[in-house]
Amino acid sequence: MEKQGNIRISSENMMPIIKKWLYSEKDIFLREIVANASDAITKLKKLKEMGEASFDEEEYKITVTTDSKAKTLTVEDNGIGMTAEEVETYITQIAFSGAADFVSKYEKAGGDGIIGHFGLGFYSAYMVSENIEIFTKSYKEGSAGVHWESDGNSTYTLGDCEKQTRGTKIVMHIAAEEKEFLQENTVRGLIRKYCSFMPYHIYLNPKEGEENKPLNTPLPLYAKDPKECTEEEYKTFYRETFSDYNEPLFWVHLNMDYPFRVKGILYFPKVRKQVELERGQVKLYCNQVFIADNIKEVIPEFLMLLNGVIDCPDIPLNVSRSFLQNDRQVQKIAKHITKKVADKLGELYRNDKEKYENCWKDIATFVKFGCIKDDEFYNKVKDIIIFKNISGEYRPLTSYFGEEVKEEDAKQGKEAQIAYYASDEKKQAQYIKMFRDAGMDAIVCDTYIDPHFISYLEYKNPTRVKFMRIDADVDGALKEENGEDKEIEEIFTAALGKKKVKIKTEKLKNAAVPAIVNVSEFMRRMSEMNSFYQMGEAPEDLTLVVNTANAAVLALKGVEEEKRSRSAMQIYYLALLAYRQLTSEEWDAFTEANTALIENYLKKE
Repeated sequence: MEKQGNIRISSENMMPIIKKWLYSEKDIFLREIVANASDAITKLKKLKEMGEASFDEEEYKITVTTDSKAKTLTVEDNGIGMTAEEVETYITQIAFSGAADFVSKYEKAGGDGIIGHFGLGFYSAYMVSENIEIFTKSYKEGSAGVHWESDGNSTYTLGDCEKQTRGTKIVMHIAAEEKEFLQENTVRGLIRKYCSFMPYHIYLNPKEGEENKPLNTPLPLYAKDPKECTEEEYKTFYRETFSDYNEPLFWVHLNMDYPFRVKGILYFPKVRKQVELERGQVKLYCNQVFIADNIKEVIPEFLMLLNGVIDCPDIPLNVSRSFLQNDRQVQKIAKHITKKVADKLGELYRNDKEKYENCWKDIATFVKFGCIKDDEFYNKVKDIIIFKNISGEYRPLTSYFGEEVKEEDAKQGKEAQIAYYASDEKKQAQYIKMFRDAGMDAIVCDTYIDPHFISYLEYKNPTRVKFMRIDADVDGALKEENGEDKEIEEIFTAALGKKKVKIKTEKLKNAAVPAIVNVSEFMRRMSEMNSFYQMGEAPEDLTLVVNTANAAVLALKGVEEEKRSRSAMQIYYLALLAYRQLTSEEWDAFTEANTALIENYLKKE
């Protein structure tokens, strides 16, 4: 006997909305339908465990079938099935949720693992279907097969069918404009994207009499006890999940059941480009059902530089981001994940410092970004942040900090300890050599994030450290006392003319260097900030430090004006070259003067 009726929704305009705007991406409908199938099997298993269902053991499975000729996509399970009354309740009354009703009824017996979206989730299939049929049979003894059909226009038909086996089969008649969902490769990709770790085997277009392989892994590595996982299993899982054949540096296995549930594995990948912040891929799941990549409300932003899988059963499968932002449980989960990552870094630093140092080049950007974004993370890892110095050795960040400058000492002019740094070992080679020759140390800050990180460190430790690039000033350890020479200063002032360069004379301990360029740390940082925010370049604030211990500089005294001027300019350009690239005008002038010097030298020969 066939029955007709209206789908009970609050507005006649609801169905078009469901069909077009229920989800941001159409392809998510397959996740919803397969998740419902998984839900139905979980319900059946729970009933059997409670002694309320009895049947012969068989493989729990979900079968997906594409039929391009019939233009149908079918999802079938051997789960709990439905009676006619249940079809009306869970399908035609959208306001009800089959899973919510089930969990409420059996909550004392334990209803974990129910995904719970057989209401609106089912109707997501209308985003790609012009008509949907349901063939279902309940597990209850004596139940008859039930057939339900609707074209999505608020009406349906309900009647009997000859279904012989327990479970539910949903046949989606795919709309002409959505025919891509009839292609086996497309469906295979969607199953792997959304259903890779669903708890029951999923088969696509299985062939009778052949050994068919499931597309998913019902027991993913992250769901296992960390003590039972081998190093090779972690690496294999990483390769298969992220298609990255570079071995990860190390990983963090999350496994917590109280006070909230979260499982997962976060991998530290090798960095391909040292100068950039590379976004990783952290996949978020709910009961092994894929939700989305990189949801910053659950996963702190800086952790998205990693690759990983996180499963949080306490987070609803379909939920708004505004809810996530304000949910305290979600905030606790995010903090726990951050803590576990910090703990792993600390453990590696204490137990295998050599490996930690070898990995630092790859993880430094992540750690520094994490500190800037999360003060709590900084407080947990500040003692294990290391820097490579100009001798190639790693030292803890805190070893560059001085004693805290008290307020009364600051009033007397005492400043925080200066920590010198180099941002480019090749370009600043001359300065580095001077530092080494003077027995001075400097750290190497050559990643994209370092300018922001050292500013952050100064902000966090204003009375203990001040960072200065090695070309920002001539430190007392690099020069002798009483190195001023007014005559040399006047020679360079006259030679440079209207160039906006300050002239300073010092007697440097390294007599081989005729001159160096210094740039105010403050002005250079301002210039870098303007460049970063595309605000235009700030004017250079150059100081030419002329070395009065250098023989070529001293030889300028008593030489005729033209030679003196040309030679002084050459010394200026040499110093400028050690600091930065010359502009086209500067390069032309430098080349012209160099050519003239060579010609004069050859004429003398």
